[in-house]
Amino acid sequence: MGRRKKIVQECEKLMDKPEQIRNIAIAAHVDHGKTTLSDNLLAGAGMISDETAGQQLAMDTKEDEQERGITIDAANVSMTHEWEGENHLINLIDTPGHVDFGGDVTRAMRAVDGALVVVDAVEGAMPQTETVLRQALREGVKPALFINKVDRLINELQEGPEEMQQRLVDVISDVNELIRGMTKEKDYDWTVSVEDGTVAFGSALYKWGVSMPSMEETGISFGDIIDLERGGDRQELHERTPLSDVVLDMVAEHFPNPLDAQPRRIPTVWRGDSESELARQMREVDDEGEVVFMATDISMDPHAGEIATGRLFSGTIRKGQELYVSGTAGKNRVQSVGVFMGGEREELDRGVPAGNIAAVTGLRDAIAGSTVSSVEMTPFESIEHISEPVITKSVEAERMDDLPKLIETLQQVAKEDPTIRIEINEDTGEHLISGQGELHLEVITQRIRDNQGIPVRTGEPIVVYREQVQGSSHEVEGVSPNRHNKFYITAEPLSQDIVDSIKLGEISMDMPELERREALQEAGMDKDTSQNVEHIHGTNILIDDTKGIQHLNETMELVIEGLEEALDDGPLAAEPVQGTLLRLHDAKLHEDTIHRGPAQVIPATRDAVHRSLIAGQVKLLEPIQNVRIDVPSDYMGSASGEIQGRRGRVDDMYQEGDLMVIEGIAPVEEMIGFSSDVRSATEGRASWNTENAGFRVLSDNLQREKIMEIRERKGMKLELSQAIDYI
Repeated sequence: MGRRKKIVQECEKLMDKPEQIRNIAIAAHVDHGKTTLSDNLLAGAGMISDETAGQQLAMDTKEDEQERGITIDAANVSMTHEWEGENHLINLIDTPGHVDFGGDVTRAMRAVDGALVVVDAVEGAMPQTETVLRQALREGVKPALFINKVDRLINELQEGPEEMQQRLVDVISDVNELIRGMTKEKDYDWTVSVEDGTVAFGSALYKWGVSMPSMEETGISFGDIIDLERGGDRQELHERTPLSDVVLDMVAEHFPNPLDAQPRRIPTVWRGDSESELARQMREVDDEGEVVFMATDISMDPHAGEIATGRLFSGTIRKGQELYVSGTAGKNRVQSVGVFMGGEREELDRGVPAGNIAAVTGLRDAIAGSTVSSVEMTPFESIEHISEPVITKSVEAERMDDLPKLIETLQQVAKEDPTIRIEINEDTGEHLISGQGELHLEVITQRIRDNQGIPVRTGEPIVVYREQVQGSSHEVEGVSPNRHNKFYITAEPLSQDIVDSIKLGEISMDMPELERREALQEAGMDKDTSQNVEHIHGTNILIDDTKGIQHLNETMELVIEGLEEALDDGPLAAEPVQGTLLRLHDAKLHEDTIHRGPAQVIPATRDAVHRSLIAGQVKLLEPIQNVRIDVPSDYMGSASGEIQGRRGRVDDMYQEGDLMVIEGIAPVEEMIGFSSDVRSATEGRASWNTENAGFRVLSDNLQREKIMEIRERKGMKLELSQAIDYI
């Protein structure tokens, strides 16, 4: 019997024992060694050979991942590990570290109960480390820490035991500071510590690792490690204290099993009735209950079609079941169930019970984030992605015959990756893809070319802008084309706290009204306003301040439609409006339904919204990025010049080890092509990363020029309304 088959059988045996299951994700900043660590764990479980672990990058299953040397898609694998005489089933997800693929990390966190955060000993906690920790803690996922690349401290930085320990202590306290800041209102303490055994150190590349419990067991000290590393006896180090045993022991001992995790996680991710039978089944991981499955990843298999991978919170999912998919009509029939072994999916003849991560085919209506269940139920909270698309490219098929196939492929892309936005214009044949950054869009278009064999042309990257009011407007009147209906609206900016809460999904129209009201008041909205919230669209809120107007109730749906149209295409350059509070103060409606239909109410509302935005000094906002460059001090001037020459500003410069760190912010538009420029300015000596940092008001001297440029690109008329004279 093949080794792989044997492991699959072991996994099958353990599926029914939730107390022996650990669902975990490996998350970190880009290039801190997640995939190399995953290789070690696979080798420890006997799935790949010990010799190639670290070079094989078995979890980077796609060609472009191997070529670029980065993880692009989250990859799943199931393995077994013996701890304290008992075998454990470990379902692992290796997640990407590059900021452009952060959506995969957010979705993976919904499927797991523990997150192994990897930090480079030399670089320490980086911006993306903070982001992945925030994503884990927001989903109720418990962290543990692995400090990687300790060999670099010994060999490159030539540090002695005291310096080295000090540096490691600093990394741990930085990570704990982040954890404390994010869990201060919780009743549990998830900080990590060496004494508890929730921190391990080592080198994923050279396959050795230690933790406090393992050092006590093997008798190895830091002094021994330094001697063996410097003497080049890494093989002996690996044999005496193999990394996979140290990390998997830590996972088995410190990460919660589904029985511990689900009672705590269900209230965090599900807003249904906590007293219901369904809630009890999910809390108790009842494999005989109703099927409740959350799809966290959709991928394409050339033979099996679409595969939905996700977490099963209750019930047992079997071939042939008919299941509901949230937000769609009818049922989907399960064609097969299985588990992932890296790039390969192993089909199982049996069902997969609650508490496991399963790979299911046949759920054709599911997208990443769907709730799949055997009964109609309140779906899980939608997975809120921290960053939003900031850059757009047009994609066209080179041959007209490929157009239907391209449209189908783009729809599939949007299904697999909810952080991508697709606009399909069937009239012009031009399609717009919006994503998290240049690399994100480059990878998507390359995959369309290579995997689907569709030759495509892409346009220059276009940056996504926003519009937002800067002050409060006076009351503005919007009149319908037949002059019989009038709406009176004002606009004012929303506080940043409320905008952030909406983005994080803490305030939405799906919530019970009382809960929403409390959340708005907590974020700083006054009591009277919070009681009149009529609609939330993006990060904009409509307040109904009218009193007893006849027929308004039946017209409100049309008012909202007009409002949404106006907010999706702002008055300056038809860019989306954000962070705005609109109040409907009064309305005059015609008695007769026929005179207040869609053709009258929608234009009147749209007109009123646009005019109130203009009266509230609406301005164009541009997306910005935090930039961090690590560079030898000789090149510090040229590196900081690259930020400043891009309308950016440098906020901080400090020494870290033998490198200078430059931190600042710059507009996304100016950062296009940054990587090649910074490389040549520093002769390839700099490493850098960027992270989306939201939007800021474009400086006044650029407003008109940029608005005209966008209007021209979109084919809009170039005259602005007379009222916009402040730009």
